[in-house]
Amino acid sequence: MSRISTKPNLFDRPTVTLLKKGKMKFKNKNKTLLILDLDETLIHGREKPLEKKEDFKVFHFFIYKRPFLKEFLNSVKENFLVAVWSSGSDDYVDEIVKHIFPKNYPLEFVWGRSRCVYRSKRYNEDFGRHTEDYSNPYFYVKPIKKLKKHGFYKNRVLLVDDSPEKCIDNYGNAIYPKEYLGENEDNELLFLLEYLSKLKNIENVREIEKRGWKSGIKINKNSR
Repeated sequence: MSRISTKPNLFDRPTVTLLKKGKMKFKNKNKTLLILDLDETLIHGREKPLEKKEDFKVFHFFIYKRPFLKEFLNSVKENFLVAVWSSGSDDYVDEIVKHIFPKNYPLEFVWGRSRCVYRSKRYNEDFGRHTEDYSNPYFYVKPIKKLKKHGFYKNRVLLVDDSPEKCIDNYGNAIYPKEYLGENEDNELLFLLEYLSKLKNIENVREIEKRGWKSGIKINKNSR
């Protein structure tokens, strides 16, 4: 979706890097930073409504929350530092966050498209990913190296995003949930909660193989 922004990111709260005896003190040294994508990960937004009633509207988009979103957000804040990073426009991201996160929810930062890097799809192919659609020869990337100056250590960062190409520089940090398109029957966030519980105390998440992350996970579908 095209979401053009001209407004500053009102929720941008970067962590100030602390220095102690000449060394950087990382905020996530003892607690992993969990960065959440929005569209097709936590919510689904579209210009034309589905047959069911939308949960809310932002600008001209009909927004549908992913099932178990409330439970997911309430749970992850207990074991992780939580942040949002989306390639949606900054003003769109701000509005979505206002609607889906409880008031005073402890978010480390909220970043939108202005914090992403615009990259050619040809670069994507260099990493062995074949691109069929050349109608748009560019895509957005979320380089976590940006986080260091804000006080976050990359070995304790998890990036949850349904789009692997946006994590092309950070495969070792990425978890790819199934794309959400507004379905009523969807348990992905329950699977993700169970998987994250296994990673919360890992000192270097980049060393963990995350492909096929749902394999062997059992969930309680009646958690709601």
